[in-house]
Amino acid sequence: MWGLVPLFWPLLKPAGSVEILAHRMVWSLAFVGVALLALRRWSWIGELLRQPRKLGLIAVAAAVITVNWGLYIWAVNSGQVVEASLGYFINPLVTIAMGVLLLQERLRPAQWAAVGIGFAAVVVLAVGYGRPPWISLTLAFSFAIYGLVKKKVNIGGVESLAAETAVQFLPALAYLLWLGSQGSGHFGTTGAGHAALLAATGVVTAVPLVCFGAAAIRVPLSTLGLLQYLAPVFQFLLGVVYFHEAMPPERWAGFSLVWLALTILTWDALRTSRRTRAEAAALRLAAAASALPAQPADRPREGDAPKVPGHSA
Repeated sequence: MWGLVPLFWPLLKPAGSVEILAHRMVWSLAFVGVALLALRRWSWIGELLRQPRKLGLIAVAAAVITVNWGLYIWAVNSGQVVEASLGYFINPLVTIAMGVLLLQERLRPAQWAAVGIGFAAVVVLAVGYGRPPWISLTLAFSFAIYGLVKKKVNIGGVESLAAETAVQFLPALAYLLWLGSQGSGHFGTTGAGHAALLAATGVVTAVPLVCFGAAAIRVPLSTLGLLQYLAPVFQFLLGVVYFHEAMPPERWAGFSLVWLALTILTWDALRTSRRTRAEAAALRLAAAASALPAQPADRPREGDAPKVPGHSA
């Protein structure tokens, strides 16, 4: 669904990117509110309101994802799907770099190599574009920061989205009402079908996140990480094949370096995951062996001949 979403945003024209973003915020809260009402999951709200630090982090997450959502919609509707897809290709590399810089995490040699190749790819693309790929970099950094903040908040996916869209709701609704008062809003003015599509932005936002949250507790983390590459792959293919965006040689070179870095990163993650599972299995076997009761050496076992003092067995 995330990979195919570039097909959806152009359907919302002639609404502009900011208007689409505002509808996305308003209708996302409506959708998750109905979901929470159906699931009867409200107890977390009181607990969250008693934690000012978490509330502050939720506000930061809402601000960062607003930048991410708005820029992505604008990029797709202005014919820059390929550069937008690059942002989600390099996002894992940015996340790793932030882990080193902000959390003092230690990298394995393969991870250092992947980050270095990713940096070289950005340089190649900057030379090819004649400017840094700022759309890709902003999308990658904003989503990496969003992931870091979500890790600190540590609440469920649906609940987190509800809290974030609650922060976004009033400014977004005020903007839409102002547009309507100026006669420049598009909700209901371009037909019922277009209004339904604008309302569907909540579904398009929330359903993939709910599916992702459900998959996260059922699918191994290494598999989940690999599946997340499908979204930018689909976006890239849509940009090249469906939207017919240009791919000059320098852009192919930059993307190839990014794909090489991701291949190294994936290989290292799979190797480390297998090694960790093997070590965990060995520890469980050792623990099970040590838990068995020791059998005295002089206790006769069933079927053994009785020992006679002074004679060997």
